[in-house]
Amino acid sequence: MTRKMILDLDTGIDDALALAYALGSEEVDLIGVTGTYGNVLVETGVRNTLAILELFGRTDIPVFAGPGHASAKDSFEVLEISEFIHGKNGVGEAELPTPQRVVETKSAVDFLVESVEQYGDELVIVPTGPSTTIAAAAKVSDTFADKAHIVMMGGALTVPGNVSPWAEANVNQDPEATDAIFRRLKDITMIGLDVTLQTLLTVDETAKWEALGTPGGDFLAAATNYYIDAYKTTAPHLGGCGLHDPLAVGVAIDPSLVDTIAINLKVDTEGETRGRTIGDETRLNEEEKTAKVAVGVDKQRFLAEFMRRLTDLAAEAR
Repeated sequence: MTRKMILDLDTGIDDALALAYALGSEEVDLIGVTGTYGNVLVETGVRNTLAILELFGRTDIPVFAGPGHASAKDSFEVLEISEFIHGKNGVGEAELPTPQRVVETKSAVDFLVESVEQYGDELVIVPTGPSTTIAAAAKVSDTFADKAHIVMMGGALTVPGNVSPWAEANVNQDPEATDAIFRRLKDITMIGLDVTLQTLLTVDETAKWEALGTPGGDFLAAATNYYIDAYKTTAPHLGGCGLHDPLAVGVAIDPSLVDTIAINLKVDTEGETRGRTIGDETRLNEEEKTAKVAVGVDKQRFLAEFMRRLTDLAAEAR
């Protein structure tokens, strides 16, 4: 059984892996990709998405550009640490030909709203960057807020953040937006650092992609090896790179990959804990819980699924 999916990507390396996971999954009908900022500028991310779709022969999937900066700001600049982790081009300096297509004229927000209105429960949306575009859609459409099914990569509930002791990078880009969707949307699954840092890839896996001798395998290996090298500096204790964004796609397909707790969430937007994702004490006793947070993951099964799907996809991209 297939399910319609939209990815909302700031296409750096793990976003590229998440896109490949969706493309390699027969359960997924990817109806579109929306672009946001974060690892890269929106323009760079959209270009990367278009080029990756072309590499894997999926020029039928439309790409839409979203807002270029946080809801409470009027500009955005890529952080130095993001460039270090993802490279200047966002995909570890791996070569991608200039895409032959261009971004759609319709905005990402309009596409998201129209898609939820059209497909309802048939559709799942997987944001892997800042929450800005999702919050904008919820602000303009009650139907989106009430009916959208979201599986997001972001946040940290039981572990420290990765940009501060409290804040995870995606939430930290626009805490106001994530707080807004936690308070407004009815169905969010948070795939945070609690579980994504337990899903690690090493050069043993990327060597399998290199051995394919295909453009798809070469791209996936080159980009991911760059990412693994960055992790040797930023998190040497892990021994590999975290599969943050691909895990969100995996859970959108198969929720049984993770154990979750039901909770009403909020984000701190002021003070030293700005960007912290935590339970909302004002909704602690409400029977309806609008969010689920992943706190455990079947990492071996996920890694096996990840490698099978991406390796099969890369083998076909000749």
